Amino acid sequence: MTFSPDYVTARTQFREAVKRLGWIAHQYPIAGIGPRGEDLSIDVAASAPPATQPVLIISSGLHGVEGFLGSAVQLALLERWKRQKRLPEGLRCVLLHALNPHGFSWSRRSDADNIDLNRNFLLNGMEYNGDCEAYARFDGFLNPQHPPSRWDMFYLKASWLVARYGLPALKQALVTGQHDFTKGLFFAGKGPSQTKTILQEHMKSWIGSATTVVHLDFHAGLGAWGTYKLIIDYPLSSGQQDRLTRWFGAQAWEESDAKRISYQPRGSLGHWCTAQNFAPEYLFAAVEFGTYSNIPVIAGLRAENQAHQWGRPDDPRTTRAKKQLRELFSPVSEEWRSRALAQSFDLVEKAIDGVLGEAEPT
Repeated sequence: MTFSPDYVTARTQFREAVKRLGWIAHQYPIAGIGPRGEDLSIDVAASAPPATQPVLIISSGLHGVEGFLGSAVQLALLERWKRQKRLPEGLRCVLLHALNPHGFSWSRRSDADNIDLNRNFLLNGMEYNGDCEAYARFDGFLNPQHPPSRWDMFYLKASWLVARYGLPALKQALVTGQHDFTKGLFFAGKGPSQTKTILQEHMKSWIGSATTVVHLDFHAGLGAWGTYKLIIDYPLSSGQQDRLTRWFGAQAWEESDAKRISYQPRGSLGHWCTAQNFAPEYLFAAVEFGTYSNIPVIAGLRAENQAHQWGRPDDPRTTRAKKQLRELFSPVSEEWRSRALAQSFDLVEKAIDGVLGEAEPT
């Protein structure tokens, strides 16, 4: 059972697979509980103690409910490496499971403080505030302060706002992140999140003295159905651009400073990781697997946030909204799941081959 039905099952399966492989395991508790009273944690597994060899990091669940895919990929990889008896020599692997266990457990994209974690990793010197004027125009539409309704007329309202302000303005409000509307979508927080604090304290120890790190952070919900794109939202050197093209192909990745970029948030995990000097060479990519189109995804995020913030946990509307959000980010389609896993295997193999190829003497 690679795709787990819930967070507890995913974590249990992950821990058992790690134990079978004999990997080093750590658990980092997160404050709060899940919907059935379960404790929450970020789980970290490493194939070997920290050393100098290259490191492949695979992380999941930064956006909570998107963790169903990333966790499935991690579990499937562990099972594959168990059958193969070992990883290729000369490489350490570090798996970060459920970076947002609250969102994973509660079928939310945000954490216990309603923080969108991929907007919370501000660089040193940045303040947890900003101009939210663009977002404020859309607050009433994005965050209705009542439970969701079948008669909401979401699509009509969205069309009117696009006609009035333009699609670029709406997209900018959605993806940049905001610090003023604490119960609103894409809230970036008033300070560092629990997850950021844990990574700030422990990331270097997980990496060790490696000079090369490749980090694949799995997400879902953006792009064409059942296909992936590597999203790079920090400045790349020409060498890194060349490396991405050689390893994965020119069409597989997208850089944020290109006009083609899908979104450009502030406070992303990738930009933060590459700015911390964890290793001389740190290549980060958000692996985005496409599910449904943008408008249904936004509608689903909006409905779930309404239900969670202004509804009751036992209300059928809340149950329905959370079930729909799980479908939007982890479709039950066997075809989608099979394609996602197969492409993830291929992607990870390309990353491993690339890392080891770069490490070989010339």
